[in-house]
Amino acid sequence: MRFNRDKYLNQLISTKENGFPKVITGIRRCGKSYLLDTIYREYLVNNGVNNKNIVYIDLEDAINYKYWDPLYLYEYVLDISKDKRGIVYVIIDEIQHVYKILNPNLTNGEHIKAKDNDEDVISFVNVILGLSKKKNLDVYVTGSNSKMLSSDIATELRNKETEIKVEPLSFKEFLEATNLEPEAALNEYMFHGGMPLSLYEKTDTGKEEYLLKLIKKTYIKDIIERKGFRNEEAVREVLNVLSSCVGQLINSNNVSNYFESVKKQKIDDETVQSYIDSFIDCFLVKKAERYDIKRKSKIGAQYKYYFSDLGLRNALLNFLESDVGFSLENIIYNELVYRGFNVNVGVVETSEPNKNGNYVRKQREVDFIATKGSEKYYIQSAFSLNSQEVYFREKESISKINDFNKKIIVVRDPIKIRRDEKGIETIGAVEFLLNENYLK
Repeated sequence: MRFNRDKYLNQLISTKENGFPKVITGIRRCGKSYLLDTIYREYLVNNGVNNKNIVYIDLEDAINYKYWDPLYLYEYVLDISKDKRGIVYVIIDEIQHVYKILNPNLTNGEHIKAKDNDEDVISFVNVILGLSKKKNLDVYVTGSNSKMLSSDIATELRNKETEIKVEPLSFKEFLEATNLEPEAALNEYMFHGGMPLSLYEKTDTGKEEYLLKLIKKTYIKDIIERKGFRNEEAVREVLNVLSSCVGQLINSNNVSNYFESVKKQKIDDETVQSYIDSFIDCFLVKKAERYDIKRKSKIGAQYKYYFSDLGLRNALLNFLESDVGFSLENIIYNELVYRGFNVNVGVVETSEPNKNGNYVRKQREVDFIATKGSEKYYIQSAFSLNSQEVYFREKESISKINDFNKKIIVVRDPIKIRRDEKGIETIGAVEFLLNENYLK
């Protein structure tokens, strides 16, 4: 089976040999290695690069564990590339495994693993930047944790790296890989998601066993090991709560109260928030903030959380029948992110008469505000518009927005684009997901 990842390939091509390290980030098993070691390697070879000039180092392969030491990794790359002619393309997979060591000049030459608060350390950042300065090397690294590019590391790498964010298969990529009919493909995509390796499984049972194993043996285990969380059951439960609340406004305090009232366990909201932050750090979950459309400002307190892949979310729910409306909302959110939009949840404040004729303030929610550059779209997700009453209810929020940006309702029903008297467009989900020119 072959996967088409043209979006990311084109990003790699456009940044090739630009003098900066290319940092490819994304959730584990979303296809970062395949992108670099198969798709990009194939492109390079087809364009005249000697295959021997492509050096691939998988840091999750036991044979390469010694290169988790940053200096050993640095020396190995220099050694393996020193006698090669032309540019050497160095691909280091899962760079986050490289730990910090104390500067050997201060430890009599010993390589001693550093503690979190140690100074005068050498890390993978030094490796990346050092190798990138070599004129004969073009460096690519992958990582599965957003902390790679945050806090002090972001400060060191700022303006010195090119980040390429890889997502699980988009619906279009999924459709091209499976050759299913579009409507049937969307049903499958909504249930089993777009993690590339799951597509190799021939049965529903096989797909579900793979996704369950991925959640339990890879993501949760990785989060617990990296963060040092002691209460594994609580980590799992918080993740389960998020999977049940896709598309709903919640915060860490809500989850903490749930544990106390339903689970009869006391977990403070700070601990809950640390769990949620760890899910975001490893790209398993994304957070959408609320935005006041009239006041043009963000609203704190509550957020919506979406899963980077619906198959993983459904695995947490043991593949029980879930709310298909929220599943569609999650897919639309992911598609907007894939297309490069900044996505928030919209809030529009109105003054409306109540049953007594008195005007009262109301806050109405718009599922998504998608912005990219000067473009802005208001988007509402609806599973079905099977009556005029449902249609008016779904368009009520966006019809209250008094500006000239496009307002859209995406519906699961297979309908063609239509526009009402207020300019609000309704489009079927398949058409929305496959029509790349619909949103610029």
